Formats: sequence, structure tokens, C-alpha cells
Amino acid sequence: MNRWGSQLPLLEQLGLTHWMVARPLRQQPQQPSVSVVIPARNEAGNIAAAINRLPLLGSSTEVIFVEGHSSDDTWNEIQRVCSTYTGPMQLRCYQQTGKGKADAVWLGFEEASGDILIILDADLTVRPEDLPRFIEALAIGRGEFVNGCRLVYPRSDAAMPPLNTAANRTFAALFSWLLRQRLKDTLCGTKAIWKKDYENLKRGRAYFGDFDPFGDFDLLFGASKLNLKIVEVPVRYQERTYGSSNIAHVKEGLILARMCAYAARKLRFIP
Repeated sequence: MNRWGSQLPLLEQLGLTHWMVARPLRQQPQQPSVSVVIPARNEAGNIAAAINRLPLLGSSTEVIFVEGHSSDDTWNEIQRVCSTYTGPMQLRCYQQTGKGKADAVWLGFEEASGDILIILDADLTVRPEDLPRFIEALAIGRGEFVNGCRLVYPRSDAAMPPLNTAANRTFAALFSWLLRQRLKDTLCGTKAIWKKDYENLKRGRAYFGDFDPFGDFDLLFGASKLNLKIVEVPVRYQERTYGSSNIAHVKEGLILARMCAYAARKLRFIP
């Protein structure tokens, strides 16, 4: 009963022992450098727009494109944009050898030099103009891991069909229980973390099993295990203007459900 029953919703409120983790606030640089990692697969029409719309972030802004086995002209377009850019940001580009968005993000994080690491999906359904709010939340100490939330502002069914919305809310409810803190949108691709915290998270990645195709769950589980303060920033979610989604919803949804079950054993039903 202590292992299983005491962890179930509602019943957990009847427990006699509750745990809270507290520690001193950390001093963070008020003008951190920022690395924006943009994983891109079949997104040739969005590459130039991502740079044109991206505001300067922190004391310096580094943009890292990671291209992943595109069937269109994405890699050539990335190289063209990087070679012709003359603005204040530093642009770099890589091609992943593995598969999946998570593999691309990890490559970008490894190559990044900024104090803060942030992910921007190349489909631009989350606006680049919203990224300063993620950086501000970290810089002022509001949180130590910032997760985008697409379910606050109104959005069209074309941007997020009703079935996708229902799946996102289901996973959010499950995560709120797993992590013991409320989350509204676990699958938003835009997330920000201090690089030094990511290095600690990476060392413990095998604890939850390394099979998340997107990296969203991996980062949230890892941040929770490190007792980082997770906060959400509302973003406006828009319909993509180029290309089509790279997500296989049913197949990858089952993988994410499996990962939640695995994490429940690690976070809740601990032997």
C-alpha cells in the first residue's frame, strides 16, 4: 500500500508523510549569452524566416541549425543563410548522423557555447518573437527550466486539431501527477535551460531510458529529478506556412505513453 496505493491520485492526499525539496536560490548572470538550437527536417521554406524574425537574446545570440535527413533543399538553404548572413548573431550549422528530433537537439546542445540553451522548432509554429520571455524567466530567477505552453491563448484547429489538443491535455495531466507540479503543455517543443543544468541532466539521462523521439519528456523528467524549478511561458501557436508535420502521431504517442509508464516506476512507484 505504501508503494502503490499512497501514490494514486486523491489517495496520496491521505498520506502522513510528505516531502518538499528546498535549497538556496542560485545567483545567475543577468545578461547571459544564449544559444538557440533549431532542428530542421524538410523545412527549407522556413530557414530564412527563422533568422529574419529572431530577436537578439541576452548579451550575445548564437544560432545553431541541425539538419536531419531532409528530402527537400533544407541543408542547402541552411548553408546559404549561414554564409550570407552579416548581422550581429553567430550562425553555425550541422547535420545529424542519428535520427529523430531528440538526437538533433542533443547535437546542437553539445556544440552550443551559450549560458542558456533554448529550442526553436523550424516550423515556426511557435513564434521566434516569443523567445525573449523564456530568457527573461531564467535570468530573473523565476524558474530554472522554462517550458512553452500552447494551450493558453486561442489557436485554430488547423494549427492544433482537436485530437492533438486532447492528447496534449492528457499528457499534461499525467505529467502533473508524475512530477508533483502542474503542467499544461508537455509537448511544446520550445524549452529553455541553463547549460550547466543540462550537463547535469545529461549525466543522468539513462535513469529514465533513452528512447524519447522528441526530447520533451527527457528534458522534463530530467529537470524534475534535478529538482529544478519548472515554469511555463504561454506562447501563441500558429499554423505552419511551409511543409507538413514530421510527427507520426500514433506510433510516437505510444512511445511517449511507454516512457510515462517507465518514469512512473522511477518517480512514483519506487521500490
